[in-house]
Amino acid sequence: MTEKKKRIVIALGGNALGNTLHEQMLAVKTTAKAIVDLIQEGCEVIVAHGNGPQVGMINHAMAALSREDPNQPNTPLSVCVAMSQAYIGYDLQNALREEMYNRDIFDIPVATMVTQVRVDPEDPAFKNPSKPIGHFMTKEQAEYAAKEYGYIVKEDAGRGWRRVVASPLPQEIIEIGAIQTLVDSGQLVIACGGGGIPVMRHGNHLKGASAVIDKDFASERLAEDLHADYLIILTAVEKVAIHFGQADEQWLSEMTTDQARQYMAQNEFAPGSMLPKVQAAVKFAESRPGRTALITLLQKAKEGILGKTGTRIYRGARI
Repeated sequence: MTEKKKRIVIALGGNALGNTLHEQMLAVKTTAKAIVDLIQEGCEVIVAHGNGPQVGMINHAMAALSREDPNQPNTPLSVCVAMSQAYIGYDLQNALREEMYNRDIFDIPVATMVTQVRVDPEDPAFKNPSKPIGHFMTKEQAEYAAKEYGYIVKEDAGRGWRRVVASPLPQEIIEIGAIQTLVDSGQLVIACGGGGIPVMRHGNHLKGASAVIDKDFASERLAEDLHADYLIILTAVEKVAIHFGQADEQWLSEMTTDQARQYMAQNEFAPGSMLPKVQAAVKFAESRPGRTALITLLQKAKEGILGKTGTRIYRGARI
């Protein structure tokens, strides 16, 4: 009997995609190699990704257009996220397809799903928007954006002013049924780009929200819904560290979820950086027995899944 493939959801960090059009086209080639390595190891892969630089660029361009043309209304952030999903998906699809063809893998189609993710309008994040997006502005530009577009703006550590939005938790992946069907049919699916297009339900209508969903939490939700065996969060470091940047810095090869909670309580992980990755890893590992999360470097994904590197997070006794 053929052994069942490990089902893996990969959450790609910003370093996997670059910051500009040219950087992205180069970066996805390296990213595709790491993903196809896992496919050659016999894994069934689903890809999720961030969109920080890309959605900021799109939002900036759309705002500039509305300033130049008074008849062009400003583009909602939810629409900018949708644009970024298709733009990133386009490059990823082509890079993955090319890399598989280079390795004589011709039987795995690649598809990008424009993905909406429902958020709760009562999420506390909406009362305290704190996620900066887009370019830096002068005080005068920030005041104009607040008046004309209704942006919430905050001064950012002496570097200028930026728009800030809420970062609510994902409640439901709207297209999960379609994603499940594609995955079950053997396709390599790219979904939940940028954390998903944030939407709120109003009866049968889904209304876009001015928010950004953390891609690690959205990837975790996707991994749970698809009954994945692994959630791999790829980032800029090979392993998770405690006492990071200090003389007694310690890199971790594994953590139980209980240990991870202790480290989080001790503020070992930076908010907006490693903390959400560890939080998402813990949630996935505790969602069902036998599930494992892995945090590692993009180029080390294959070694990580083989147990040679990265930080494994799991529930219970040592595995």
